[in-house]
Order: sequence, then structure tokens, then C-alpha cells
Amino acid sequence: MYALVQSLDLIGLDGFPITVETDLSGGLPGVETVGLPDAAVRESKERVRAAIRNAGFTFPAARITINLSPADKRKEGTLYDLPIAVSVLIASGQIERPVPEGVSCSESFLLMVSYARSPAFFRW
Repeated sequence: MYALVQSLDLIGLDGFPITVETDLSGGLPGVETVGLPDAAVRESKERVRAAIRNAGFTFPAARITINLSPADKRKEGTLYDLPIAVSVLIASGQIERPVPEGVSCSESFLLMVSYARSPAFFRW
């Protein structure tokens, strides 16, 4: 299964669009994040896994590939937690696409699924 969620990254006060693509496939279960992620973005798989379970959903037992594009820009921080979680839930069929076209989500959250900051959705 495949899902695509729009997000934003910030450099100072300037934002630029980031696309979060998630693919679930067969094979050994695991999560791989590609697209120049820093350590905090790579660690998001653990925060996302815990938050999905704590929200009452099931984290898929599949090979999960998360692509953050454009691949030429370094992705830093916890800003991608929410779009990654949303894309995993969409790709696994647990939710339908909750984000309308032209709206981007970008947010980090705590393991108990409360938002660390808000707002989480930006119109672009």
C-alpha cells in the first residue's frame, strides 16, 4: 500500500514543501527513512510507533519505506512525526486520507499522542 502526505519544513521563517511518501510491502518488518534525514528524523520511527499504538491503532508488521522529498534538502528535527504517522495509517488502510488537498501537516507529538505544538495544519 502507498500513501502521500504533504508537509512543510522551516528554514528560519521560510517554509518549503516536503512530500512524505510511505510504502508498505512484504518482507521482514522494519522501517527505513530516506531523503537526507538527520538522526532526529530517523528516530521518529520509534516515536511514531509508540504514538500509533497509544492512539489505539496497530503499527503495521510490514516493510515500511518512508521517502521525504525533495531528497536534496536535509530534513532535521521532529517536525515530521505527524505526517509520517498519518501516512503510515493511510498506507495501512486504518484511516482514510484526513488531510484535504492544498493543506499540509507538520508537527511533532508526545508519545501519549498529545501535540507538542500547534497548529499542525497549514494551508499552502
